[in-house]
Amino acid sequence: MAATFVQGPPRAIHPVHAVLLASTVPLFLGGLLGDVAYARTQQIQWSNFAAWLIAAGMVFAGLALSWGLVDLVRAPRRGGRPLLYVLLLLAVFVLGLNSSFIHARDAWGSMPEGLVLSAVVAVLAVLATWVGFSSLRAGGRP
Repeated sequence: MAATFVQGPPRAIHPVHAVLLASTVPLFLGGLLGDVAYARTQQIQWSNFAAWLIAAGMVFAGLALSWGLVDLVRAPRRGGRPLLYVLLLLAVFVLGLNSSFIHARDAWGSMPEGLVLSAVVAVLAVLATWVGFSSLRAGGRP
């Protein structure tokens, strides 16, 4: 008698992981908007807001990255979408850390590097969130 393996439905992203991942987008986007506001008004408080929002985004991105790494190791098959997701989150984390270091400078000393890096990190965070949430297609198939 031959043994058959019936694969269950693909797992969706865990709700806590989803909250961690979804929180990175508004935080990094808020950091970008804070940098844009500082570039237009030169009021230092906007740069401080951006620095704090980026630091908070780093916390959530780091937690989502660690969760994604655990899911990647536990996945039955590696590569494809889970690997792309982890690589995008790793890029968000590394560039976000660099952005945090740049925002630690004097407010005007962080321009224009901080603004450009905030834009890149915000776009990467949106892409990572998109890839993370699109693990299931319509109809429940991976």
